[in-house]
Amino acid sequence: MTAPDEGTVQDRRELRTLAAALLVSLLLWNLPVGGVLLYPFKLFATWLHELSHGLAMVLTGAGFDYVVIYRDTSGLAYASSSVGPAATAVIAAAGYMGTALWGAVLLLVTPNARAAKYALAILAALLVASSLTVVAAQKDDAFGPWAVAGMGVTVAVAAFALPDRWRLIVAHFIAAQSCVNALLDIRVLLRPSQVVGGILAPASDAHNMAAATFGTTDKWAVWTWASAWLLWSLLVFYVTVRFSGSPGRRRAAQLAPTTASLRGESDRDGRRRSPATAPGETGPSAPADTEAP
Repeated sequence: MTAPDEGTVQDRRELRTLAAALLVSLLLWNLPVGGVLLYPFKLFATWLHELSHGLAMVLTGAGFDYVVIYRDTSGLAYASSSVGPAATAVIAAAGYMGTALWGAVLLLVTPNARAAKYALAILAALLVASSLTVVAAQKDDAFGPWAVAGMGVTVAVAAFALPDRWRLIVAHFIAAQSCVNALLDIRVLLRPSQVVGGILAPASDAHNMAAATFGTTDKWAVWTWASAWLLWSLLVFYVTVRFSGSPGRRRAAQLAPTTASLRGESDRDGRRRSPATAPGETGPSAPADTEAP
């Protein structure tokens, strides 16, 4: 009986780490204190959501002005100018679809501790940079910029100070939380109203999407897009979990042409190579567990 190769051992280790991250995430969501422990991750999901809106604003020519992130984990992204229905639809869809996608990307690019170190370092830099540039304070409340900067510093510490095993667990837990939050946050779109920053919001991303595509904000139109984004998040999550390990990458590598080692090279060397809202404003990203009054 042959011993498992290094790739198989790494696959098992990665899958165990991912499974543990998912299990802990789901358990915390159902514990009384889970909301407190997961609060930073809810803020992180809001950051991903609003920055996805911002990226869509830039790509559609609307221009990206700034983001507001509130203490209740809701948020808003503001464009520099109004755009037509097609661009409005792209911007509205980017929030919920982007959150799941970014979580999937983080899972895919962190197969081992070394990759997790680089991914977390890049993520930390993006968090800190955005806190200094596009995350805006509200009057006398600078919660948003400080919260995002604090997350960036924490992620940087995880990247450079934690042991390899724990660094990988943190990277996978952040990614898993992003995917889970993308699924759970969509629930608020099925409610009659939302609260953003303690104020009743007039419309959601699904309302803006429905108005831009169907020309109506009737319940059936809003629920159609909420359901479509829910299915998207489920599909992205499934595909990511299915192919996040190196088996998929190894199968792809087997299809690629191989080259023979040059004569005289050692085996070690070979292995080393081997809008319904106001103009310029997106629909709100409401807190996942906040009911409208």
